[in-house]
Amino acid sequence: MRSADDQRSAAWHAVAITCHERAAEAAEHALSEAGAIGLETRSLADGQIQAVGYFSSRPSETTLREALEESLRIHGCPPACIAEVHTEEIIARDWLAEWKRHWQPVRVGRFLIAPPWCETGDAPGQLIIHIEPGMAFGTGTHETTRLCLHAIERYFRGGTLLDIGTGTGVLAIAAAKLHPEAHIEACDIDPQAIEIARGNAQANGVAARIRFYVGTIDERTPSAACVVANLTADVIDPILPMLLDVSCEHLILSGILVAQTEAVLARLTELGATQREVMIEGEWVAIVV
Repeated sequence: MRSADDQRSAAWHAVAITCHERAAEAAEHALSEAGAIGLETRSLADGQIQAVGYFSSRPSETTLREALEESLRIHGCPPACIAEVHTEEIIARDWLAEWKRHWQPVRVGRFLIAPPWCETGDAPGQLIIHIEPGMAFGTGTHETTRLCLHAIERYFRGGTLLDIGTGTGVLAIAAAKLHPEAHIEACDIDPQAIEIARGNAQANGVAARIRFYVGTIDERTPSAACVVANLTADVIDPILPMLLDVSCEHLILSGILVAQTEAVLARLTELGATQREVMIEGEWVAIVV
């Protein structure tokens, strides 16, 4: 096992994606999906930013390219938004400690999402959720996560909740903290995400109240008072009839771009779901049915 001094002097690999600021989230998501241990974003001139991901070993060009192409597609950004992708080796820099010092908790309504090392205090009524950043999608910093957290706080009144595409488990953990007596189930098609989500639930003291499993919604899925699907519009569309069928009180849909809202609303109307609320933050939308 290496000593702390060895770790500080070891070689790390930084992948810097220079892009238009509208593609900042797409670049950050791509780096996270490619396995970055830490992320930081730097503002440049002329409306550009540089998203930097830090890796313990050099990521393959194929992995980076595929992650970036998929993330650009999900975020609705053309490839022309990317100006340059550059990889370099970093020696003798304790970048991880520096990155941790600058990480700030994210406050969303009653919820405060913070990394495990961050001092959060104990304000009355505040629900603290500790999530390790950079492990899986859903650390509270993305608009879709915040929209879902707002919707859960406003509409989930206890009973049962199903979180589809759980990622880090942050939404399921939030529901369990909001209503300790509730029964929560959470699924994801990525086994690694489920492993991470279980670990986060354990760290937050709610593991016994959440059933995590690898998979997604199908005809065998039991109904729930509240169903949350923070996915993408193209993933939501084919499963929307099943999502409506298993939702007893509220269905929370997110991962939808503003430009995709009318198409999703039209599809909901076709399926008879006419009572909706649209919540917007930045370029992203959550629809509560």
